[in-house]
Amino acid sequence: MEESDKIVEEALAEAEKATTSRGLYEAKMRFLGRTGKVTALLKSMRELAAEQRPAFGKRVNELREKLEEMFAAHEEKVKRQELERKLQSEQVDVTEPGRHTAKGALHPITRTKNELIDIFAGMGFEVFEGPEIESEYYNFTALNTPADHPARDMQDTFYITDEFLLRTQTSAGQIRLMEQKKPPIKMLSPGRVFRSDDDATHSPMFHQMEGLVVDKGITLCDLKGMLDEFARTMFSSSSRTRLRPSYFPFTEPSVEVDVSCSACGGKGCSLCKGTGWIEVLGAGMVNRHVLENCGVDPDVYTGFAFGMGIERIAMLKYGINHIRLFTENDVRFLEQFKD
Repeated sequence: MEESDKIVEEALAEAEKATTSRGLYEAKMRFLGRTGKVTALLKSMRELAAEQRPAFGKRVNELREKLEEMFAAHEEKVKRQELERKLQSEQVDVTEPGRHTAKGALHPITRTKNELIDIFAGMGFEVFEGPEIESEYYNFTALNTPADHPARDMQDTFYITDEFLLRTQTSAGQIRLMEQKKPPIKMLSPGRVFRSDDDATHSPMFHQMEGLVVDKGITLCDLKGMLDEFARTMFSSSSRTRLRPSYFPFTEPSVEVDVSCSACGGKGCSLCKGTGWIEVLGAGMVNRHVLENCGVDPDVYTGFAFGMGIERIAMLKYGINHIRLFTENDVRFLEQFKD
C-alpha cells in the first residue's frame, strides 16, 4: 500500500515536469512499461502467499488504471502546450515586405538559337539534328573534303578512333537527311561542334547552324534573297548582305556572307573595323559531287547550303566581345539577358 502511494506521487511529479510528448512518453514507460515500476510490482506477486495475491493484484491493477488516466490527462495538456509553442514560433508578420525570388532567363546562346530557328522555320525550313559523334565519311568524305585537307589533321579535329570523331560541323546532318529524303529539301541543322581552336572569338566547343535547300531550279539569287530576309529579321530592318567569293569543298561556287554593321549603319566604326560590313557566315551552291554522294541527280536538282556560328551571331547581336563569357557562368553577365 505504501509502495503504491509512493509510485503515484513519483509518477505525478514526473508527468508535471514533462514539457514535450516525447518526455511524457518516456516518463510513462518508467512506470507502465515492460520494465516499469508497476510491472515490477506485478512480478513480485510470486513472493506472496497464495491468499494475499488476489487483493494485491487488485490493488496493482487499480494503480495501473489510475496512472494511465493521469498520464492521459497530462498528454492532452502537453499537446496543447506544444501547439501553442509551434503557433508562436511560426507566427507570420503580414506587414513585412515579401521576399524577392530571383528570376531565371534563357542563356544568350539558347535565346539566339531559338530566334534563328523561328526565322528559318517561318521560311519553311524543318529542323534536323544529327549525332555529335560522327564517322569520318559523313563529316568529311561525303562532303567532298579531300583526304589531304588540313581540316582532317589531328591538330584541328578531335578524333576518338581512326574512323570516328567529334563532329567539326553540323553539315554532316545534310548528308544524313539527303540519304533519307529525296528533294525537295529545306532543312536546318543546329547543334554543338568541336574544333581544336581557342581564342577571343573561337572555342573548342561551340554551336553551329547549317541550312540546306535542294530542289529544281535553285540559284544563288535564291540564297541571296533568303539571307537578306534573315539579316533584316535578326539584326535590323535596314540590314543588307553582300557575297564575297570564297572556297569550301562542299559548295561551288562558295561565298563568304557579310552583313552591314548595325552599330554604324554601314558608315564604319570600331565594331566593323571601319569597313561598314561584318562577316557572319559561309555559304554557296551545293557541290555536284556532294549531291551525287547522296544519290541526288545534279543535272536535275541544284541547291544551296549555308552555315553560321550561333555564338558569332549572339556576339554581334548583343555586343559581346569575348566568346568565353558564354561558358564562364558569371551571373552578372547572364542577368543582362532577363526579359
